[in-house]
Amino acid sequence: MDVVYHLAARVSVPESVLYPREYNAANVGGTVSLMEAMRDVGVRRVVMASSGAVYGDLAAQPIKEDSPPNPRSPYAVSKLAAEHYIRTIGALWGMETVSLRIFNAYGPGQRMPVSHPPVVPHFIKQTLRNGTLVVHNDGKQTRDYVYVDDVVSALTAATTVPNLDGLVINVGSGTEKSVRDLVNTVTNVIPGKAEAIYNPRVSGGVSQMCADLTLAKKKLSYTPSVSLEEGLRLTLEKDSRFKVSS
Repeated sequence: MDVVYHLAARVSVPESVLYPREYNAANVGGTVSLMEAMRDVGVRRVVMASSGAVYGDLAAQPIKEDSPPNPRSPYAVSKLAAEHYIRTIGALWGMETVSLRIFNAYGPGQRMPVSHPPVVPHFIKQTLRNGTLVVHNDGKQTRDYVYVDDVVSALTAATTVPNLDGLVINVGSGTEKSVRDLVNTVTNVIPGKAEAIYNPRVSGGVSQMCADLTLAKKKLSYTPSVSLEEGLRLTLEKDSRFKVSS
């Protein structure tokens, strides 16, 4: 075995606020256990799926990898801690490590729990059902939505590209979209009618987030190719949960 992709994690920001101990056990303790197992069988490289959430709310946009992390949730703290663990342990045990800070990934098959579902599949589901799209705060907060195929291309490149040891690299679309933009795009692309409802009493999270992809292009030859509109169409087409009965 040449490389391990470390993709396992608990990933809900709101859930992590309620259950920080469980998030620490899975995301931090699980990472340390993985590194020990890799050492024991002689795997020489690990590619970790980290998160753009480690940056928190930063004024400078797009966000570069050397921006000081400012995690705003136990989930983000757990991902940042896991990055430090794999880099430190890797250096001590002679294993190559690279962490990809993935921004708001979406696509077919994304988990959609009843509580705190990810926004993209939830909005698709609600639009197909002619339901409501609940937007926290004023919806002007921005995110970097990246389609899963683009994420996979970055993960694949990180398997074999040399001179990545110890790096953290952003993976996103490089395009900033507000939640209002997402609502408009979903309702334009997805068949059905949905009504957006704005809840100013609930925080919308960090105000702005967009990935600077300079390092990803330089090190991984990474160029995202799927726009938000095309990504939504592909998600609708490929995810069997969204099939519309004729």
